[in-house]
Amino acid sequence: MGLDQQAVARRFANSEDQELLQTWRKHPNLQGWMERLWEKKGRPNYDGHNDDNALSGAFNCVDLPLTLEDIDRLEVDIKAGTLPSTAGFFFGNNADEAYMDEDLEFCSNARKALSEKLEVIYRCWY
Repeated sequence: MGLDQQAVARRFANSEDQELLQTWRKHPNLQGWMERLWEKKGRPNYDGHNDDNALSGAFNCVDLPLTLEDIDRLEVDIKAGTLPSTAGFFFGNNADEAYMDEDLEFCSNARKALSEKLEVIYRCWY
């Protein structure tokens, strides 16, 4: 068991037809960054509706839609090395340096998908 994360692009909400943009395994600080974003957005559920009870309030098995502004902020934080230090039982150790190239590639691919009017989704499970 452990923290698994992925980002996909899709044309329609809840669509099975989606393109895998990136996968991560035990990238805890990215998870923390995304969880803070999820909190800031009011804990949107997989269907885009706000749901404070989504999985008992845990940021797990939730689809988080990402905007261009989110991606821009993420890239700034990756480059600055300011992803928040995050720990969890299944999360592993800080992997920011190991994943930096993949993270920046994800930002580029996410921008391209958004420019093509696709929805970019981050999801995780542990």
